[in-house]
Amino acid sequence: MEVKKENPNMLSPSVLAFVGDAVYGLYVRTALADTSRPSGELHKMSAAVVNAAAQAKAFSLIEPNLTEKELSVFKRGRNFHTSSTPKNASNGDYHTATGLECLFGWLYLSGNNERADELFKMIWEDRY
Repeated sequence: MEVKKENPNMLSPSVLAFVGDAVYGLYVRTALADTSRPSGELHKMSAAVVNAAAQAKAFSLIEPNLTEKELSVFKRGRNFHTSSTPKNASNGDYHTATGLECLFGWLYLSGNNERADELFKMIWEDRY
């Protein structure tokens, strides 16, 4: 899909995380599609991976492999102050997950899908 992109470095962390949430969720759903299971089961499996605690763990898997710029983008998202946190997530996990989503949003909007693929593969291979 060709999207007219603003300079992703100029977008707010909340916008990057908004896009990154969808991008990360699509990676998970695409990976799960290969498992040939009923959609209800796929939804439960997806929810187990796309949540603050699981995304915080995912970040810990890729952190050593991030470039300085990627780590900077992650930190912008992680340090972004939100008005609320989900009731079923710790504050730390929620902020780390927001940073991860920010990173995936930034990679997507930068047109760096190969790098997003590479990072997601690191996460997924550790999980399954």
